[in-house]
Amino acid sequence: MKATKWVASLVMGASLAGAAFAVSAQEQVIPSMVYRTGPYAPSGIPVADGFSDYINLINARDGGLNGVKLRVEECETQYNTERGVECYERLKAQGGTIFSPYSTGITYALIDRAAADKSVIFSMGYGRASATVGNIFPWVFTAPATYWGGASAGVQYFAKEVGGKDKLKGKKIAYVYIDIAYGKEPIPVFQNYAEEIGFKLELVPVPAPGLEQKSIWLQIRQMRPDFVYLQGWGAMNAVSLKEAAAVGFPREKMLGVWWSSQDSDVQAAGPAAKGYKGLSFHGASKDLGLLKDLKTHLVDKGKASNGGKHYGEIGYLRGAMNAMFTVEALRAAQEKYGKGKVMTGEQSRDGFEAINLTDDSIAKLGLKGFLQPIKMACDNHLGDGKIVVVQWTGDQWKNASDWILPENQKLWPLYLRDADAYAREKNIASRNCARS
Repeated sequence: MKATKWVASLVMGASLAGAAFAVSAQEQVIPSMVYRTGPYAPSGIPVADGFSDYINLINARDGGLNGVKLRVEECETQYNTERGVECYERLKAQGGTIFSPYSTGITYALIDRAAADKSVIFSMGYGRASATVGNIFPWVFTAPATYWGGASAGVQYFAKEVGGKDKLKGKKIAYVYIDIAYGKEPIPVFQNYAEEIGFKLELVPVPAPGLEQKSIWLQIRQMRPDFVYLQGWGAMNAVSLKEAAAVGFPREKMLGVWWSSQDSDVQAAGPAAKGYKGLSFHGASKDLGLLKDLKTHLVDKGKASNGGKHYGEIGYLRGAMNAMFTVEALRAAQEKYGKGKVMTGEQSRDGFEAINLTDDSIAKLGLKGFLQPIKMACDNHLGDGKIVVVQWTGDQWKNASDWILPENQKLWPLYLRDADAYAREKNIASRNCARS
């Protein structure tokens, strides 16, 4: 199917200037927008713990970033867009320059504000997929994966399971998703694949927060899909797994996006989760130098978040990975603008665009085999990251596939089309990245 046809079938989803930074010359404020309460807390807490612990490890082990202490400032959003905007304003006033909303809805709400304020929005594996296009979205980064890339990887994996894309023709895939912006984001890509390959796509929205799904899974039993792709959040994920077990749908035939594939999801589901598979933009191994350092400098000394309760979990590692990208962006910015200095929003942006994680640098970070090499640029805020399938064995996650590269030759025309529509709607000019 030609890229132009994909573009034609795309269904597009739907300020305050300059704050004065009140920070010490030797202290960089690191905003942490968390949700430790509410129905999505099971997913949010491990991520928040991992993020905080990684930043604190940089201080405890390295004395900060080239002498600059990093100070985590948390603000509770409860995964609520209005609260998220309030948190952004509060943390920006405290000197924050890099913000990770952990919410597609909050990310959408902050895109225009961030551009006006020259603040970085790092939506790692969520948010507006077309923000990948750095020419149009200079303040938003999506690395290392988007929900569109997740849909591409999921379809590729399903195709491999049945012996190739041609064998996927005539099969049925049910897309079960929480009925909010996050859940709706990859629908156009699934629709394009369904048209191209010839499988039947069943869209199954679940009203938020997704705590009642009995009738939905009875409906799925009647559908008799060959595969289920799950894009749930928080407590919804465990309910989906339990209800799938109740109607006899094989968990081995279920594949969840990365935010539906955390320890909190499968632990809450108990035996019903065994065999369940999920996508991840990082590996499942716990044999990492980073984890050893976190144990030595924080966990063993009683300084880990939540007493180290979520140490080593996938969500915890994902939060640490988010913090790692943040720190490496600041490190790259310091290389350009001066070591030992506090970075501004513009400098932080330039640092993100200079990130180039090679096999050697990933190993030095204590993440060998955990993350694939990734390089960002002015016009590419995604970095062409790869995705892996992990599977829950009943007591741990294990890699269940080789690394999968999303079919970017299909996705980039969609990114560009949606970004161009945004630029025309907002009357903004494309940045000249060649000159940058």
